[in-house]
Amino acid sequence: MKGIAFAPGHISAFFEPVIHTQNMDRTGSCGAGMSISLGAISQVSVQPADHQRITVQINGKPSPAAVTKSAIQHLLGNTCLMISVQTMMDLPVSQGFGMSAAGALSANLALANLLNIPRDDAIRAAHYAEIESHTGLGDVIASSFGGIEIRRKAGLPPWGLLEHIPGRYDVVLGVIGNKIETKKILMDSTKIQEIASYGRYCTKKLLVNPSLQNLFSLAWEFTRKIGIADKTVLEAIEKANVHGMASMCMLGNSVFAIGNTTALCKVLSKYGKVFCCTIDVQGARILH
Repeated sequence: MKGIAFAPGHISAFFEPVIHTQNMDRTGSCGAGMSISLGAISQVSVQPADHQRITVQINGKPSPAAVTKSAIQHLLGNTCLMISVQTMMDLPVSQGFGMSAAGALSANLALANLLNIPRDDAIRAAHYAEIESHTGLGDVIASSFGGIEIRRKAGLPPWGLLEHIPGRYDVVLGVIGNKIETKKILMDSTKIQEIASYGRYCTKKLLVNPSLQNLFSLAWEFTRKIGIADKTVLEAIEKANVHGMASMCMLGNSVFAIGNTTALCKVLSKYGKVFCCTIDVQGARILH
């Protein structure tokens, strides 16, 4: 038996971590971001086995894929099956594109579809895995819905609450520096408090005027205030802002921008590798 699913990448423009130590359903992040057409496709095959065994290949190479394996374990419990996952990722990991979330979510959706497990269970299991691995907080939920989202309340439904800013746009991504280990930042309590207060402020301001322009201007403000971006990333954003709207992908040494696509590609290519994509409005889905 084989199943295939796709999960869009997700970019957080700004965020407020919300941690409920006793309840992962209510843990996540408030903030805003967008799902993009570049993401992860997972092909999953299942065979009977006398103990549970999970193997994962990412872009053709065997991978420890801790988040994907953990997501599958949360989904299966103690069920004895041999699970083989082949995931193709369109973008680099640890650059703020939500790739670990997209990998785990696409694998879980494909597996759940094969085993007739409800979609919500697959999403929940991937959400748990991401929180436990400290690779992100809101990417799984946002990726499952798609579009440009404002995360009003953190966590899974019914606690979590998302609103959408409608629109389909071309998005330019620029990978500018080294990877940022999300885990380091999410486990730095002082930094997290600082990020949370700015994130809360930005979310409130965006809800007063929920437009794409306001999202980008608040994202740029958030980027400057939290002090994670280095000089090169800040300079690239300033140059890109001449041709549209740009900010830093949270959390990565990368930039996302919307505007004059040709000019943005030209500007950002001076700083690193450029990818072009669009807003994904469908969210994570089974591919037949």
